Amino acid sequence: MAAIDIGSNAIRLLICSVIGNPKDHNYKKVALIRLPIRMGKEAFVEGNISKETQERFLDGMKAYSYLMKVHNVESFKACATSAMREATNGSSIAERVREETGIDIEIIDGKREAEIIFNGHFRENIDEDSNYVYVDVGGGSTEISILSNSEIYDAKSFNLGTLRLLNGLSSDADWKEMKSWIKEKTSHLNHVEMIGSGGNINKIYKLTDKKYPRPLLYHELKITRQSLSKMSYEERMQNLRLNPDRADVIVPASDIYFNAMKWSDSSIMHVPKIGLADGMIIMQNEINE
Repeated sequence: MAAIDIGSNAIRLLICSVIGNPKDHNYKKVALIRLPIRMGKEAFVEGNISKETQERFLDGMKAYSYLMKVHNVESFKACATSAMREATNGSSIAERVREETGIDIEIIDGKREAEIIFNGHFRENIDEDSNYVYVDVGGGSTEISILSNSEIYDAKSFNLGTLRLLNGLSSDADWKEMKSWIKEKTSHLNHVEMIGSGGNINKIYKLTDKKYPRPLLYHELKITRQSLSKMSYEERMQNLRLNPDRADVIVPASDIYFNAMKWSDSSIMHVPKIGLADGMIIMQNEINE
């Protein structure tokens, strides 16, 4: 089975095989292909996705369609987040993809995204007695969910995304809104831990030489954030070997994660390997069962 995650900064295809019986099975990653098609910048700045980017996106989806065919994929799901959700032509692009590739794209909101990620195996790996602030930083928005007793009891999407920040599209009011919401929702909770999701926090986690599943500590994120901020764009590519489309967004991403930790008074952050595509795989398998 396969999952296509259509984000603001890139699109990803994850192909997995299910090993074992329905009651006791594991997922083996067969392929993960990431294409740096950045639809978010146009969607957030111009309000729509240009014809040139549409063609690149369509070519990418056609390539994914062929790859799924070669791998004999029996079922798949495709989800798009804030870029296609906010672009005025997002729905028409999704319809064109469906007509030309047979891939039906579901454009989801932040709460639905969090539900998919927490689906199945991820929920089993968190402590029922702990409280969590789940933070997923994307190009166009940051999705924050509050978990208690292994359930999402509140969630909100904020217009603070890496591409928005890079292009000066977020305001002080956006930061204040996120700060007040986090403080309000966590002030009555004891022992709050954070869960970070997204490509940037996974890269930051690797830069600290952490070994999964050890959590990322507050002071470690603070030091890494300061180090990244002092480097130029070119230095982050050369010294840290970051891709061009990662080297620019990782700094504003670190700002969002750091402030979320500070405002929720979290001293540790869990950085699970599971993301939106993984959640879609698990969800499909449960439906098929």
